[in-house]
Amino acid sequence: MTTDDRQQFEQSREQNCLALGQDHEAFSHSLALITELDRYDYSYLWTWMGVPIIQMPADVLATQEVIWNSKPDIIIETGVARGGSVLFMASILEILGNGRVIGVDIDIRPHNREAIQSHPLAHRVDLVEGGSVDIPTLEQVRRLIPEGASVMVVLDSDHSRQHVLEECRAYGPLVTKGCYLVVADTLVGHVEEDQAPKKRSKIWYKGDEPLSALRDYLQEQDRFEPDPVLNGKLVLSSSPGGYLRCRS
Repeated sequence: MTTDDRQQFEQSREQNCLALGQDHEAFSHSLALITELDRYDYSYLWTWMGVPIIQMPADVLATQEVIWNSKPDIIIETGVARGGSVLFMASILEILGNGRVIGVDIDIRPHNREAIQSHPLAHRVDLVEGGSVDIPTLEQVRRLIPEGASVMVVLDSDHSRQHVLEECRAYGPLVTKGCYLVVADTLVGHVEEDQAPKKRSKIWYKGDEPLSALRDYLQEQDRFEPDPVLNGKLVLSSSPGGYLRCRS
């Protein structure tokens, strides 16, 4: 007779996630490898269902876990880029049989809009073009959220500290209890200037990046807490420490 070891397996998994989160040497090795891989635009090498996703594989899996476990009705992502990320999240909602993704970007280029709107998952995506913290944009986003909906937010647009902090203040209140606020690209707050990714349209350095904004935001309010298990295993990730659970 086979023993049901699911609970034991889950306990072991969580313990290893927490232990890995405390292993500073492993994180340092991970950081060095990511820096080396950036020579090949590593995060740009992946697609989701035919569309560039521009994410590290570990972050894709982490976001999938969050969506599957919390089952939000609405996911808001600031920063649409080429569209793979909104379509990835839409695909998880499609499997769940419910929900929509609201993609917000200051500039949704025609070819990227076409790639999203012609995709088989387009029926689960709404696109909002405008500055993510501009009042008209926020009003349009709020109109797309049904009354009583559970809401998750992913912040992945302009990565400067001030902008991310403004996004946290604008979108954080929309996140509902049990759902997540994800602050992307917190890795930049861990790298020194000579390690910072250079092949970007704009370069951010430690102190003017998402991790600094996240820390400031956590000091301002007590609705969110970092998920220690999920963040613990986020090595080889662009967003270590960036997954915040809404507790109220």
